[in-house]
Amino acid sequence: MLSRTRLFLVASALGFAASAHAADIYDPPPIVMPPAPPQYVEAPAVSGGGWYLRGDINYHWSNIRGIEYITYGTPPGTNDFDTADLKGALSLGGGIGYQISRHLRTDLTADYWFKSDFRGSTSGFCFGPPMAPCTSVDRSSYKALLLMANAYIDLGTYRGITPYVGAGIGGAWVRWNDLLNTNDDGEFVHEGGKGWRFAWSLMAGASYCLTENLQLDAGYRFSRIEGGRMFGFSANAGPGYDDGFNVHEARAGLRYTFGGPSLHCAVTEPQIVAYEPPPYDPPVYK
Repeated sequence: MLSRTRLFLVASALGFAASAHAADIYDPPPIVMPPAPPQYVEAPAVSGGGWYLRGDINYHWSNIRGIEYITYGTPPGTNDFDTADLKGALSLGGGIGYQISRHLRTDLTADYWFKSDFRGSTSGFCFGPPMAPCTSVDRSSYKALLLMANAYIDLGTYRGITPYVGAGIGGAWVRWNDLLNTNDDGEFVHEGGKGWRFAWSLMAGASYCLTENLQLDAGYRFSRIEGGRMFGFSANAGPGYDDGFNVHEARAGLRYTFGGPSLHCAVTEPQIVAYEPPPYDPPVYK
């Protein structure tokens, strides 16, 4: 049998072991919270500026639809130019516009078309002597001021690029210089015609955001200028009328939005906000 002393020592050892085991049960390991994922919120609505200014430099080339002149006599006759050609030229433009929404804008523009040279030829009779058929060479040039009211549909912005289509309506002040007619009888000058004409246009292009307020704009414009007086009566010939122009333009320029960033160029991506987890209260073990 165990002595009392040995029994006491065994009981003490068992009590210590039980106490240590109970302590392990009531002392939980620390809980490590996983890192919180970033949270996204929608960017605040952009209240960008609606008004913008624009400036353009262009190169245009004109196709003349046909030129005829009228000769007076008894009875008066009508003859057409045998050939007619217009050279290309530069033009400058500017305007003010308003961005109504992300997909619709309008502007008023003025473009000055620099001198475009004209060369043509006609067939007729020279007085000689003797009177005989002859061909004349005709030279002139025209300049124009184009005033247009335009509307555009912006087709969406992709990586800062916004393609668009548009149309315009307005008028053109066309000024023909004097026409120099050269034939076997000599040189004759016909006074150039001038006046307002109806005009319309179709446009397509794209803009690119350089900054939140500044965009590069490049595109193409087709304009139709209606016909009118080209030159007056001289040397038993005239007056002359052109049948209008079909004008093609390659355009490049800048648009500056004021009063706020452009609706197409302002930052609108979702934004990351700081995440603060709720306070952690460790469990209480009893």
